[in-house]
Amino acid sequence: MKKIIKYVIIDILRNKIMIAYTVFLLVLSFSIFSLEDNSAKGLLGLLNIILIIVPLVSIIFSTIYVYNSAEFIELLVSQPLKRKTIWMSLFTGLSSSMVLAFLIGTGIPVLIYQPDITGFMMIIIGVLLSVIFVAIAMLATVKTRDKAKGIGIAILLWLYFSLLFDGFVLFLVFQFSDYPVEKLMVTVSMFNPLDLARIMILLKMDVSALMGYTGAVFKDFFGTEIGMGLSFTVLLLWTIVPVWFSIRKFNTKDL
Repeated sequence: MKKIIKYVIIDILRNKIMIAYTVFLLVLSFSIFSLEDNSAKGLLGLLNIILIIVPLVSIIFSTIYVYNSAEFIELLVSQPLKRKTIWMSLFTGLSSSMVLAFLIGTGIPVLIYQPDITGFMMIIIGVLLSVIFVAIAMLATVKTRDKAKGIGIAILLWLYFSLLFDGFVLFLVFQFSDYPVEKLMVTVSMFNPLDLARIMILLKMDVSALMGYTGAVFKDFFGTEIGMGLSFTVLLLWTIVPVWFSIRKFNTKDL
């Protein structure tokens, strides 16, 4: 398993796309902090990058990499190795590479300009989102053999989590505006890792007042130790559940 993980990591780190992604994050992060006179404002601007660019690159790159590694995976399956070991090694190598790129590209600037609890929270959230969308990508690839269809599914999933989900929630809020749905929004937000990550960061930056009464409800729940612990648990489940389903599918898949 270690040899497979090592091979995958080295192969990905030599990829020009991954190098460009790391450099892009590094330049963009330093630029955002340099343009803002207040590092807290820079962190807020960086939040949009983490919630959009990091999931997009993680899910698309992982999807393409798995499809391009089809022959390598078939070779490993022909060896006396458990399919679960092969799939987990591939997931570990992919997620480790994406996390490393994020830590170099965004983690270093954040630690330089904002080395406090909010900065550390931003880094942890970015790491979790990288791993979550690698897991979702691997579930998408194992569901279909067609590369174009798999990439399309990955893009649609990213669009759903980043744009369509919020539109659906706003539609529900307007439709049931006469009812107290703020507390329901706490539960609904857990069905989208991007929304959950955004809320956790905004509350940690103490800008929940900009979110109105809903922000106060979020702060009452997510601002507590129990709420924060539950939030991290939900984000971990967003990693574990897709990986578990993808392993089950890979174990029975006819390559």
